Amino acid sequence: MEQHGYARNAGAVFSLKYRLVFCPKYRKSVLLGSVAERLKTLLAAKAQELKVTLHTLEVMPGHVHMFVESDPDMAPAKLAAQFKGYTSRVLRQEFRHLRSQLPSLWSRSYYIRSVGQVSAATVRRYIENQKGRL
Repeated sequence: MEQHGYARNAGAVFSLKYRLVFCPKYRKSVLLGSVAERLKTLLAAKAQELKVTLHTLEVMPGHVHMFVESDPDMAPAKLAAQFKGYTSRVLRQEFRHLRSQLPSLWSRSYYIRSVGQVSAATVRRYIENQKGRL
């Protein structure tokens, strides 16, 4: 599917990579231990379902960093909504303390930025190095 940094579908040749960051409501540090591990599994599963390439994923106690690549049919806003909606529903069902601590798991806002071909490796390193900055 990918050739020279580009992917193809039936009607397009593209390279759409995004850095996506989102936080729990009130930036509470609830993404710890088994919650963080389950979140990683859920995000990977959702990416696969959406046919989105998940290049890098880091879950910190107060936010999530993702580096993803998607098809042009998936608008950036829809991408964020899919990841946040699915993980919120499942995590709040499985971890009851999240329901009592927060009215909703995720803040309504998020950060998404397109990433050019040249800076993709830089973004990947940045996200991977965030763990050590807590």
